[in-house]
Amino acid sequence: MIVAHLVNHSGGFHADELLSSVILTRLFPQAGIVRTRDADWTTPAPDRVIYDVGRDYDPARLIFDHHQKSPPLRDDGRPYSSFGLIWRQFGHDYLRAYGVPARDVDAIHAAFDADFVLPIDLVDNGALSPTGPLADLSLPLLLESLKPVFDDCTPEADDRAFERALVIARAFLEAAITRKAAKLRTEAVVMDAIAAAGDSPILELPMGMPFRAAIDKAGADHLLFVVHPRDTGWTVTGIRRDPDGCALRADLPEAWTGLTDATFEAASRVPGARFCHNARFIAVAADRYAALQHAALAA
Repeated sequence: MIVAHLVNHSGGFHADELLSSVILTRLFPQAGIVRTRDADWTTPAPDRVIYDVGRDYDPARLIFDHHQKSPPLRDDGRPYSSFGLIWRQFGHDYLRAYGVPARDVDAIHAAFDADFVLPIDLVDNGALSPTGPLADLSLPLLLESLKPVFDDCTPEADDRAFERALVIARAFLEAAITRKAAKLRTEAVVMDAIAAAGDSPILELPMGMPFRAAIDKAGADHLLFVVHPRDTGWTVTGIRRDPDGCALRADLPEAWTGLTDATFEAASRVPGARFCHNARFIAVAADRYAALQHAALAA
């Protein structure tokens, strides 16, 4: 099978067909996007993938619409948009083409479906509505804001806007995949460091990285501080009690609050002390030894 055309509907666009196009253009880079409602194009044929148009869902014939009278539903009864259908069919192949390690493909596919694809599906079907002061900044509405204004009657305005929006949609989707892959790499590093720390309340990492999720997963409630190198020097960071709050498992000493350089060295009696934040959640030291000393004193 050689796919030469990626067919979706003409006119205004939504997040679902934009994000579907991101997936398909990576898998079929030789194919051109055709935006039309012409039946000659929206009828299945061996040379095309049809999505968000055509009033049919048949993966074997490469048509992925969700606007028909009996639309496709997830196992839990929630509706698919074209994006969900394309991700279901092509998501694993996309992740492999994007360079995700084979061992991580299934995990990232499921996680991305749950927290990125599903919300797009629900919003597109009217089953979820972004609310609150940041509603207009949700990804579906941001992408739709790139459509031409109502009185722009310039020929091909919608198609040109679609092309511009596709670049932005690609950036968001790829960033989300990249971060999920990085999260799995981070988890492996943090888990190894937790094992090395043993009963110590201090976790030493080889670089700055998100650590909270792995600490929670490991059930490492005894950990109080994380120490790692930075561009210049080393950092001591407190660990939050819960993901949504700011309270720490342990604060840095009150006597260190806001101190820098010589005054911090004098208060902590640690050579190489450089800075302690007023909120006492982070301190900076000149070297590893000083950072570990600060963490030990605070713990």
